[in-house]
Amino acid sequence: MNEVPRKTEQATRRQFLRRSVGGASLFGLGSATGLLGFPAQAEQAGTTGGGSGGRSLGKEYTYDVSKFFKTDPALIQYDETAKIATGLGELSAVAIGPEDRVLVAGDKAVRVFSKTGERTGEFMLDERPRCLAAAAKGNIFVGMKDHVEVFDASGARQARWNNAGGDALLTALAVAEKDVFVADAGNRVVLRYDLGGKLLGRIGKKNPDKHILGFIVPSPFLDLAVGADGVLWVVNPGRHRLEAYTFDGDLQSFWGEESLGVKGFCGCCNPIHFARLPDGRFVTSEKGLPRVKVYSAKGEFEGVVAGPELFPNQTANPNSTAAHGVCMDLAVDSAGRVLLADASTREVRVFARKK
Repeated sequence: MNEVPRKTEQATRRQFLRRSVGGASLFGLGSATGLLGFPAQAEQAGTTGGGSGGRSLGKEYTYDVSKFFKTDPALIQYDETAKIATGLGELSAVAIGPEDRVLVAGDKAVRVFSKTGERTGEFMLDERPRCLAAAAKGNIFVGMKDHVEVFDASGARQARWNNAGGDALLTALAVAEKDVFVADAGNRVVLRYDLGGKLLGRIGKKNPDKHILGFIVPSPFLDLAVGADGVLWVVNPGRHRLEAYTFDGDLQSFWGEESLGVKGFCGCCNPIHFARLPDGRFVTSEKGLPRVKVYSAKGEFEGVVAGPELFPNQTANPNSTAAHGVCMDLAVDSAGRVLLADASTREVRVFARKK
């Protein structure tokens, strides 16, 4: 884990992208045929299919990424123990409520399941939900595209907060004792509210004096969580790392590295989601090369929850719209089970640590 203050990075976005291409890390594009943007048909024919006059690319231009779709069995620390069929046409998010109830959002609804998977409730929404979180006292906070709505445990609407403004695209929520934090991927910032919806501040805007580089958000994924330690953690996906902030917006530390290897995060922007285990460790999920992993509370790689082998709908069609837009939202219950919202199957997949 890296502590702050530190020397502020001076790399521009263009330099960042150049480094990514040089490291063949624009992986979120899928398989070898789509890795660097070559049409699959052209590569199969041995040509660029573009302005190269039909010349053969040659073996030296073929980048084999198949090995990254196979996980070393020794690294897998979890077993898939259950699946909850949500019955939704489009699955957007998953969260854990009181008594380990499982909340899922999608279509224009929020559905509630027991911890063993039985459906116990549902309430309807006026528009498509994009994220949700539950307070300890039972209230449910639902993020729409540009605003937050609050419901009680029975599904009765309690409040509709003001529009976040600008190019707002809300992608994650976290509820603390007196605060609610909302990730706005469109404006590349975290919004801090009180429980009544009053905006208290904005976190994550570029500020060299405070060693804050700003969030790089190439795709609509920006996740956050508040741990038992009272620290706000936010993914900076374009920088392939997680960053820790005080509630007042001061950057404390960060961890993460860019790599196709299992210990790092690859593609234009990963991880896309994360959750905190009861003991403070992190669980992360990635797109492009779909995998779910566990890191220590200090950001050290520990093992794999689910490798690419468990996501055939994504690995078989890596360049499809469904694969790139797929939800891999995460939640963790009090027993340490990892719950994954798999939009490709519209299920919540449950993983428990191997004994």
